[in-house]
Amino acid sequence: MNVIPILFCRTSIVLLSLFIFSIELLSADWPQWRGPNRDGIWNESGIISEFNSPKLEPVWSSPIGAGYSGPTISDNRVYVTSYLDKPKQVEQVHCLDRFTGKEIWKYVYPCEYQDIGYPLGPRGAVSIFDGKAYALGTMGNFHCLDAETGKPLWEKNFATDFEANIPIWGIAASPVVDHEHVYLQVGGRPGACVIAFDKNTGEEKWTALNGDASYSAPRLIPWGGRSALLVWTGDWLAALEPSTGETIWKHPFARARMVINVADPVVDMESNRIFLSSFYDGSYLYKMNPSSSSAELLWSRRGRSEVHTDALHSIIMTSVIRGNYVYGIDSHGEMRCLDIETGDRIWTDLSLLKKERWATAFFVQNGENTWILTEKGDLVIGRLTPIGFEPISSAHLIEPTTFLPRRNGNILWSHPAFAHKHIFVRNDRQLICVDLSK
Repeated sequence: MNVIPILFCRTSIVLLSLFIFSIELLSADWPQWRGPNRDGIWNESGIISEFNSPKLEPVWSSPIGAGYSGPTISDNRVYVTSYLDKPKQVEQVHCLDRFTGKEIWKYVYPCEYQDIGYPLGPRGAVSIFDGKAYALGTMGNFHCLDAETGKPLWEKNFATDFEANIPIWGIAASPVVDHEHVYLQVGGRPGACVIAFDKNTGEEKWTALNGDASYSAPRLIPWGGRSALLVWTGDWLAALEPSTGETIWKHPFARARMVINVADPVVDMESNRIFLSSFYDGSYLYKMNPSSSSAELLWSRRGRSEVHTDALHSIIMTSVIRGNYVYGIDSHGEMRCLDIETGDRIWTDLSLLKKERWATAFFVQNGENTWILTEKGDLVIGRLTPIGFEPISSAHLIEPTTFLPRRNGNILWSHPAFAHKHIFVRNDRQLICVDLSK
C-alpha cells in the first residue's frame, strides 16, 4: 500500500478546507481586492434594503491623496494607497482606524511617474494576510509591510529587479496571498510574467509564462481538491500550480490591439465556467475540467468596433454570473444581460449610466440583491434578472473628483469595500465610511 501519496492528498484537502474556512470566519472583513474570496460577494446580513435619504452621510471621512485603488479592511483597520505630486512625487500606504477614520500609520516612499496614462495614483488594492500588508504601486514598487506598525519588511521593484516594462496605465493587478506565497503579475524577463514570492521573506520561489502582464488581478480557485492560481495575462488565460508555478492548463489570448485586460475572470464553480470580457476583445467563455486538468473555449464574440460591440466589451468592471446569465457594463455604459450558453444579448439598460465611452460601475452581490457603485458616486440597490434590471433604491454616496478630459467631467473609478455592515469608498481627496446596517 502506497501510504505517502494518500496522506499527502488528504493533507492537501484538509489544508485547503482550513484555508477556505479561515476566510469564511473573517467574512465580515474585506481583506483583499473584491472581498474575502476576490469574487465581489458580500455575505453579511442585517443590512438595509433601501435608503431613507437621497444622500448618504458618512460616519467619518479621512483625507488621503489621489488614486484609483480601492480600500481593504482587516482587524478593525482600513488600508488604502494614494499618490501626491507635490512637493515631491510620492506614493503612500495608509492605515486607518475602522471606527473613527483616524490615521494609525502611513508609509511613504518616493515614486516618480514616467509615461503613465491617467497618472492619478496607485491602482491595486492592498492585500492583508497573516499580519502583513502587501501594497503595489503604479510604477511596480511592491512592499510587504507589518500590518500593525507599517514597518517595511521587504520590497521589490518590478522594473529594476525583473526587467518589467511598465504598461501605459501602470501596474494594477492586486496581489493574492496564501499561507506560503504572494502571487503577482509582473511582466518581467522571459518566463517571468507571473512570479511567486515567499510571503514572509520576499524570496523568489518560481516564475511562469512568457509575455506581457495585464491589469487583471490573479485569483486562487478550488481545483480538484486543491487550489489553482488563475491568471489572465496579456497573452494567456492560465491555471498554474500554486506551489511550483507549473502550468495546469493554458489558452492563448489573441488580443485585438494593446493589452487592455482590466476586469477579472468571472468564475462560476458550480458549472466550472470562466467568463472574460475586454474593451477591444469582446467576450469569451471557457469550460474547466479538473479531472483532465484542462479547459476548453466554448465560444467567443467580438464586435466590429468598441462602438458596435457584440456580447460584452467591458473596460473596468468585472461582470456577474447568475444562473445561466451574465450581467455587466459594455464599452459605452450599457448594462447588458447575456445568455451564458451563447453570448446572445437578452436585454440592455441605460438607467444607471449615460451612453459614454468607458462609462462604468462596480457590482457587488449580497444575497438576491446587487449593490452598484456608479462612476458618478451613486449607490444603487437592485436585482439582476433575465427579464431586466429591477432598481430598488438609490442614493448619492460620494462626489466623483477625477477629471476625465475626453468626457469633460468627473468620474469615480475606485472599487468600494463592504465590511462590518458599512461601505468604504474613496475619491481623490478622502476616504469615507457609511453605515448600512438596519
